[in-house]
Amino acid sequence: MDDNVILKLTDVVKTFPGVRALDGVQLEVRAGEVHCLLGQNGAGKSTLIKVLAGVHRPDSGNVEWLGKPVEFANPQAAMRAGIATIYQELDLVDGLSVAENAFLGHEPRRLGFIRRGETARRTREILGRLGHAEIPARRPVHRLPSAGKQIVSMARALSHDARLIIMDEPSAVLAHDEVGNLFRIIRELTAAGIAVVYISHRMEEIREIGDRVTVLKDGRTTAAGLPARDTPTRDLVTRMTGRTIEYVFPDRVHADAGTAPLLDVTGLTRHGEFADVSLTVRPGEIVGIAGLVGSGRSELLETIYGARRADAGTIRVGGRALRPGSVGSAVRAGVGMAPEERKSQALLLDEPIYRNVTLARFARFARGGFTRAGAEASASADVAARLDLRPPDVRRPVRQLSGGNQQKVVVGRWLVGTAARNDSPEDQDRFGGTPTRLLILDEPTRGVDVGARSDLYQLIRDLAAAGLGVLLVSSEVPEVLGLSDRVLIMREGSVIREAPGGELDEEAVLDMIMAGSLTTGALAAETDTTGTTEGEAA
Repeated sequence: MDDNVILKLTDVVKTFPGVRALDGVQLEVRAGEVHCLLGQNGAGKSTLIKVLAGVHRPDSGNVEWLGKPVEFANPQAAMRAGIATIYQELDLVDGLSVAENAFLGHEPRRLGFIRRGETARRTREILGRLGHAEIPARRPVHRLPSAGKQIVSMARALSHDARLIIMDEPSAVLAHDEVGNLFRIIRELTAAGIAVVYISHRMEEIREIGDRVTVLKDGRTTAAGLPARDTPTRDLVTRMTGRTIEYVFPDRVHADAGTAPLLDVTGLTRHGEFADVSLTVRPGEIVGIAGLVGSGRSELLETIYGARRADAGTIRVGGRALRPGSVGSAVRAGVGMAPEERKSQALLLDEPIYRNVTLARFARFARGGFTRAGAEASASADVAARLDLRPPDVRRPVRQLSGGNQQKVVVGRWLVGTAARNDSPEDQDRFGGTPTRLLILDEPTRGVDVGARSDLYQLIRDLAAAGLGVLLVSSEVPEVLGLSDRVLIMREGSVIREAPGGELDEEAVLDMIMAGSLTTGALAAETDTTGTTEGEAA
């Protein structure tokens, strides 16, 4: 092995129920280099990070660290070996100080007691090394801005004498001027011989900071060690897009273009997340949003649903304006949402299926201060049959379901109301508002095995055919294009293109959301009859 190679992965495989997350991954990282890892969401990057960090053990294949085979039993073992991971969601303890976070788990001690003065002194030395001696070692972390918290995560890595630092989307929470400072620190680290694995969707960052690039697609390495500055963007995009997973979509049933919009969003803005977004969804229409993590797409959906309050703009459903920042107003207008993180944001995992299904229409099943479990179970059984829930026993705890069936439960929650479209206005108000007319889906197939995807695709199309409007976000570009009647493409908080789903292809979309250099006009001029672009996105 090259003496300069400190990390080498050969044929690494990691499988979860229904998903082969890593399928023979190859990777070599050299001392003192910035090795960029590129791939769409779902390509296996997160699983690979967790294998290197000791969170997961590979099922097969070899991992060599400093020239010797290793298998880390836990994250602490990886850290002791010299591999530190800085996740996109920083794993700091807000209630502790900067110094306490930097040395958490390996504090300097004497006679069993933590030497707080020594901890603070060593933390100040590391912060000085990172060019941030101005950060007080004793300041609580929760008082720091995002950039400061990221510096603390780096200080934690250096407190373990890390030889390799893995950075997962480190610029996602940073302003433009802060990214420049991040790159300065990375260059100083690599000049000292520390290797950095840098994960980002932003091609301009890979060009500026990267030495070599490895591309993952569907858990496999499709390019290893390509020059970061010299490899054309189109070549990288092509290596990201060919797929082994089958995407089989039901036939489209197009909505009537002359129908008045069900959802009408005008000039919606939330500072720091998205700006001046306008869109419409008609009854029976599926509108998809494509964009990278951090582009503002999920924040936009949550704002439409009322979970976030907009700073400007209006949201109308059926011609009536929703009260800003009010989920109740949205639900009463007939808006339902299946959020990105179903387990933490949508489901009561230890409660039965029927309780989860009826949660949004709970008042419908309450009489005299008591709930009617039998009525809940009966209504939920109707929804379960409609969704082909497996197993159909609605008294089973929802935790026992597969990911795909858990997602059906979240969607089914909003179908209880659709069974009562003939209720009087008085009953609608008493039973929890207007039946669902608009369904918002954020990452509807995340964590769902390939076999269950087709069920969800058919369900989404069936709901649209029945007259519901659907607004969805997915990190899977083929999914957005295959399901949607119209597609909005978002980059850095703005909608940069809108087009019918059938007029776009995956490579063109990735060019726009990753490189950002193809304007709407330029793309139109460069698109051939197959929908592919001939121009090179720099």
